[in-house]
Amino acid sequence: MKILVCISNVPDTTTKITFTDNNTQFNTNGVQFILNPYDEIALSRAIELTEGGKGTITVINVGEVATEATIRKALAIGADDAVRINAKPHDAWFVSYQIADYVKQNAFDLILAGRESIDYNGSKVAGMLGELLDIPSVSIIKKLDIDGDKGIVEREIEGGKEILVIPFPFVAGAAEGVAEPKIPNMRGIMSARTKPLNVIEPVEVKVTSEILNYETPAPRGQVKLIAVDDSASLIGLLHTEARVI
Repeated sequence: MKILVCISNVPDTTTKITFTDNNTQFNTNGVQFILNPYDEIALSRAIELTEGGKGTITVINVGEVATEATIRKALAIGADDAVRINAKPHDAWFVSYQIADYVKQNAFDLILAGRESIDYNGSKVAGMLGELLDIPSVSIIKKLDIDGDKGIVEREIEGGKEILVIPFPFVAGAAEGVAEPKIPNMRGIMSARTKPLNVIEPVEVKVTSEILNYETPAPRGQVKLIAVDDSASLIGLLHTEARVI
């Protein structure tokens, strides 16, 4: 079984986010980048599925050379090899198109990604990949097992769970619960230095979106304390300031 895991390079959640050029560019100075946590879950499940020589894992990233530290971490966790498509990831369409083009030339049984990246939270790549490759795609899965040439996935729906049996090949977007993230050990870190990392150039893609500017959330206001028996003041604030009633 050949598994492809799509990974993205995202700012650590503790990073203070700022913008430059009149709020049109993300300021990367001093930012600590990490492997997207949902992609890490997908990779961890891929490792579990291929334990004992049951398959191989390739990780793929659309990014510039600065993302290679994150790719090497994925190799240290347990991926067999990696591909970096040498381009700035403009948007989900661009990323999906690049990955789909690679898959069309290099067949895989299973393509995994995180449910979303924690920077843009778009949840689009898995669905777009399925459409571009004309194969089934299921997003926000909570469980993934393999039965012969089929995958059995589980996801939450309103009022219960949905279980799907999907023949290979297919795309799945992993969420919490699919696997526990794995921590690289010293052997994995050392071996990651010599594992193949293939850099390829992007294919031409028509630009379909443009970021005009970024906005940071408004600062939080001061907390107002209200006496427990002063319901009138509470209702007044909810109506005039919070505007929720």
